[in-house]
Amino acid sequence: MKNTTVLISGASVAGPALALWLGRMGCTVTVVEKAPALRLGGQAVDFKGATHLTVLERMGVLDEVRRRQTGGTDQEVVDADGRRLAVIPGAFTGGDIEIRRGDLAALLYERTRRNCEYVFGDSITSLTETAGGVHVTFERGAPRTFDLVVGADGIHSNVRRLAFGPESGYVNFTGHYYALADLGLDHPPAMYNEPGRMAALGGPKAPAFFVFASRRLDYDRYDAGQQKRLLIDAYRGMGWKVPELMARLRDAEEVYLDSISKVRMDHYAKGRVVLLGDAAYGNTLGGFGSGLAIVGAHVLAGELAEADGDHVTAFARYEEIMHRYATVTGQSSAGPFLAPPSPLRITMRNWMFKRSLLLRVMLKATDRFARSVELKDYPALAPAGGSTR
Repeated sequence: MKNTTVLISGASVAGPALALWLGRMGCTVTVVEKAPALRLGGQAVDFKGATHLTVLERMGVLDEVRRRQTGGTDQEVVDADGRRLAVIPGAFTGGDIEIRRGDLAALLYERTRRNCEYVFGDSITSLTETAGGVHVTFERGAPRTFDLVVGADGIHSNVRRLAFGPESGYVNFTGHYYALADLGLDHPPAMYNEPGRMAALGGPKAPAFFVFASRRLDYDRYDAGQQKRLLIDAYRGMGWKVPELMARLRDAEEVYLDSISKVRMDHYAKGRVVLLGDAAYGNTLGGFGSGLAIVGAHVLAGELAEADGDHVTAFARYEEIMHRYATVTGQSSAGPFLAPPSPLRITMRNWMFKRSLLLRVMLKATDRFARSVELKDYPALAPAGGSTR
């Protein structure tokens, strides 16, 4: 596949992970990212089980990920007066390795920036497949033609919209929203619930983390002021420290609000365009997103190598493998778990964390899901003079 030109949309985790593999294969890779620079910070992501760790090891980043890990931290569930009701163990939320998404993205960027081109502050506006490639136009850059195009640009994938159709045909809203913010508070990890609402501080996902039940909201995902107003409205009248958090939110520099949604697709590829990570099989806060992204990147690159660049064969095999593995994303729905709809459901959820046997069963189940794929050894992905094992 030497000199095969590949355009990847998205510079978070899935895109740079694929760029790492394709670079080893001799491909000419361009990564385009809508944000003006690499997105640092963000929520913590985690990897669980032998499959995820093996892929990180084959990528050559496992030791560095361990060095930068945040570590699974226990989190208290509290009542309105701050009294402890239950403890969520770090192993439940943090997997085997937990690392901030921005730190992981920066690590992958550093490993790939010398042998692939990164274009920040730009976005794809059209995709036209020709006999020998995909003609791509951009918001700012000049049009170019690539052999293959990969959409690794998240649940709200621009590439998926351009190649497959409107988001409404593939993204299913589950009835909840979540928000992340840095409110300048140094607080021990704690989580508070009222029916249909959750507020957390100092936990594994972000300095301040919110989940709430809602009808579908119509808002601009790039308008921070509008997102703040929606969040303040959603948390009006809530107890614990929430009034203080909402007061601080008004002046917060960073806030992110999005739906909890699931992506459902029969096919991840169309012609020379293929989807990777959340764009193809996302499940917001489902617990396997980053693991699926790095495994998917490994499989996609490996199948392209085994097919000697025959994208039709490679994409079909990638779909077959990842469709089976991505069923793990359908096993959970984070909204009702994090923000139970009634006092009884909140009590039942908390009770689960007090029962060590039940918790161990759940942890074993998630570990089984995480490794429910046969991880092939693709020799072409090995670094020069090395093995992928």
